Amino acid sequence: MENPNNLRESKSHLNLNECLTLPKTLDPSSPSPSDASRSSVDPNRPDSSSSRPGSTPSSSGLRFSKGRCAICLYEIRKEDGKAIFTAECSHSFHFDCITSNVKHGNRICPLCRTQWKQVPLCDVDSVPTFVAQRGFEDDEPLPQGDTQIHSDGHRSDHQALEIKLFPEVSALAKPVSRADFAVLVHLKAEGVSDDARRARAPLDLITVLDVSGSMDGVKMELMKNAMSFVIQNLGETDRLSVISFSSMARRLFPLRLMSETGKQAAMQAVNSLVADGGTNIAEGLKIGARVIEGRRWKNPVSGMMLLSDGQDNFTFSHAGVRLRTDYESLLPSSCRIPIHTFGFGSDHDAELMHTISEVSSGTFSFIETETVIQDAFAQCIGGLLSVVILEQVVEIECIHEQGLKISSIKAGSYRSRIAPDARTATIDVGDMYAEEERDFLVLLEIPCCDNGSGESESLSLLKVRCVYKDPVTKEIVHVESGELSIQRPMKLTGKEVVSIEVDRQLNRFLVSQAMSEARVLADGGDLSGAVGILRNRERELSETPSAQSSDRLCQSLSSELSALQERMTSRRMYRTSGRAYAFSSMSSHSAQRATARGDSTQGFSPVQAYQTSPMARMVTRSQLLVLESPTKPSPGRGEQS
Repeated sequence: MENPNNLRESKSHLNLNECLTLPKTLDPSSPSPSDASRSSVDPNRPDSSSSRPGSTPSSSGLRFSKGRCAICLYEIRKEDGKAIFTAECSHSFHFDCITSNVKHGNRICPLCRTQWKQVPLCDVDSVPTFVAQRGFEDDEPLPQGDTQIHSDGHRSDHQALEIKLFPEVSALAKPVSRADFAVLVHLKAEGVSDDARRARAPLDLITVLDVSGSMDGVKMELMKNAMSFVIQNLGETDRLSVISFSSMARRLFPLRLMSETGKQAAMQAVNSLVADGGTNIAEGLKIGARVIEGRRWKNPVSGMMLLSDGQDNFTFSHAGVRLRTDYESLLPSSCRIPIHTFGFGSDHDAELMHTISEVSSGTFSFIETETVIQDAFAQCIGGLLSVVILEQVVEIECIHEQGLKISSIKAGSYRSRIAPDARTATIDVGDMYAEEERDFLVLLEIPCCDNGSGESESLSLLKVRCVYKDPVTKEIVHVESGELSIQRPMKLTGKEVVSIEVDRQLNRFLVSQAMSEARVLADGGDLSGAVGILRNRERELSETPSAQSSDRLCQSLSSELSALQERMTSRRMYRTSGRAYAFSSMSSHSAQRATARGDSTQGFSPVQAYQTSPMARMVTRSQLLVLESPTKPSPGRGEQS
C-alpha cells in the first residue's frame, strides 16, 4: 500500500484540477451516491471531454467511457494494434497499462473497485493457466442396442456415394502435349428423405460458448435462444455437452443423452449463463478437447461448435503480439473432430476463428446480424444430423503408362498427397452430409502421341476409388468409378468445347483465390487494390461458359464478389464487416460447405451454393419458430456499449 505522506507530497506538486478522485469501494447493497457526490471516474456517465475543443487525455474534468483506458487516458482503438484486456467486471484497458499496474500486486479495477479473481498475464514468455477440472470420464452411456435401432431398414449393401469424372475437353490432338490438363472428380452423397431420418447416425455435440462481459444483454439472450433450438432438435440418442468461457473456462454440462430429462437439464444449465469477465478462447478449446478425449463411449458422429464475439485477450504479449499461434495443439489429438466456429458481431477475431475451423476441417460462419445466430446454428446442426459418410478417402490412379502423370490437385482445405512417381494420389475428404457434393480438380501432364498412326485413338486417363465408413452400420464401403478416356485424333475438327462442369469448378477456385489476395491487400491498407482484384475477377467470371449458361454456383460467386466489394468501401466497414465476410466466404468455398455470412441463411439469398435440403429444413424450422415468438429481448449493457 502506498505511504500517505508520499501521496500528499506528490499532490503538492500538482495542480488540484489535474488530480483524479477514485470512488470508494461500495457495498453492493448500499444505495448509489447522488450525482452531486459522484466521482469523475464514473463509467456510466458520458465522456464530456470529447465535446470541448482542444481537450486532451490530460485535460481536467475527464469522464471515463468504456472506450477509454483508465490508466493512460487514451482511447482504446483496435486499429492501433495494441493488445486489449477486458476484466471480469467488463472494463477494458490497454494490456501494457494494466499489466504494469498488476505486477505490483494491485488486483482492484481502477474504475469500479471490483476485486479481480483473474489478472492479466505479466510474464511475456508464458500463457496464463488456471486450475482445471479433473477428469471428464463421466459421459452418459449410450443406449443398449442403439446400433440395431438406428440400422433398422438401412441396407448394408447400398452405396451412399456417386462418383463422376469429367475431362476438360473430350479430345486432344496427338501432336499436342499438356502440362495442366484438368480432370474433375465429382462426388455426391445420397439424399435423406423425411422417412429415412430415423436411420441417421447419432451425434456427440460439444458447444463452447463465450460468456465474457461483452456478451451481456441481447447477445446473451439470443445465444440462449439459439442453444434452446439446438437442444430441442437433438434426438434421444444424441449427446450434448456445454462449455462456457470468459476469463477462464468450465464445463457447465457433461456429455449427456438428449432424452426429455437430459434436455430439461441442458436448458437449465444454458439459462444459468451470466456474462462477465474477459475472453479466453484457448482455455475453452482445452476443456472441449478434454471432454472429447475423456469419453468412455462414442457416437459415430462428433462435432464441436465454438461461438465468440471478442478477441482472445489472454494470449497476447505486452506488444500486442499473439503468444499462442499453435491453436491446433489445443484440439483433440486422439479423436479429430470438426470445429465449426461462429464469429458474433463486429469485434470478434475472424482470422483466429477461421484458423481454428480450417485446421480441424470445420467451417467459419460470420454472424453479422445478431438475430441470425439461431439460423446459423440451425444450418450447422442440420448438416451434423444428416451425416451419411465418414472418414472418406479418395484414391486416384493414372491408367496410361507412357508419360501420364499427376502434376497437382486443387482440393481446397482438404489434404491431398501425390505419390513420388506422380502416378497415384489421395485426398482426405472426411465426412459428408446428405446431398453434399465435393469437386476436386486433378491436373494431368499429358505427353504428345508420336506413334505415327493417323487414326484417332482413345487414351485412358484415370480411375477413382473412394473408401469410407457407413456411420449407421459402421461397415467400410468401397466405391469405384469407371475409366475416364479422351480421344487423340491427329487433328481436331470444329470448335473445342470446354466442359461446363470443369469450367464451373475452375471459377470457384479462381474466385476463392481472388478473395484471399484481396484480403491480404485490404489488411495492408490497400482497399483500392483489393477492390480492383475483386472487380477484375467478377468481370472475367461473367465471360466464362459456365457463367453465361446461368450456372447457379457462378451466380453465387458473382454475388459474393459484389458483396465483398461493398464491404471494402472504407477502412471502418472492412474492419467491422468485410474481413469476417471474406474469411467466411473462403471457408465455405474451400470446404464446399454452407456457412452463414450476410443474409446467406435467408431463402431469397443468392449465396446458398452449398446448402443441402436437411440444412434448409432446419433453417426454415428456426425461422418459423421466430415468427411464432416475435417478442425480442430488451437491450442490455452489451448492446448499449
